[in-house]
Amino acid sequence: MRKLQIITIVSLCVGSVACSQRDFLTRRLAGDLIANSATFKAQQQFFVHLGNISNKEYVSPEYLVLQRRGWITGASSACAPQVTPPPCWEVALTPIGVEIFQPLLPKDSTSSQYFSVTTAQRELIAVTGISKGGNQADVDFTWKWTPVNEVGAALVAGSLTYKSTASFRHYDDGWRVVEGAAKTNQGLDDALKTAEPAP
Repeated sequence: MRKLQIITIVSLCVGSVACSQRDFLTRRLAGDLIANSATFKAQQQFFVHLGNISNKEYVSPEYLVLQRRGWITGASSACAPQVTPPPCWEVALTPIGVEIFQPLLPKDSTSSQYFSVTTAQRELIAVTGISKGGNQADVDFTWKWTPVNEVGAALVAGSLTYKSTASFRHYDDGWRVVEGAAKTNQGLDDALKTAEPAP
């Protein structure tokens, strides 16, 4: 009887070493792997174009928000040779706009008329389903953009949620999210690009 107990304990110990927690694709593990992936952590950028710009760009929804906030101003202007179609605008940051944007800019871009600012980061809301087949799995999840500064709060609809499906593959060290496009599966990058607004 004592020998049987020892054999059972040894078997359980060996079994627990052979199987890691990453061998079982739970919703919690899938969510952690998605949220910690480089693709998911990539932040949203907004590109600001000052100087001579086309009317199409000046009346875009993002620029209208910047105008309403009093962060940019524009004066009617002749179009530069590479800017079409007319009419065109000479756009500049207002003093308030300088206060808002300057802390967000890299030091080497302060004199540039074309620069990007980080506006939002992805936030995982929930893993909504897992479909497994052999060493591959599809994981459905919902997420949203969360503003990281005042510009993001003005431009990003933080209440809008998206649904995506990411592919996972089981390796010798456990499950991993497929970052790039696989032969038969959709990578996380494609899943985020083709995300649909959640109902």
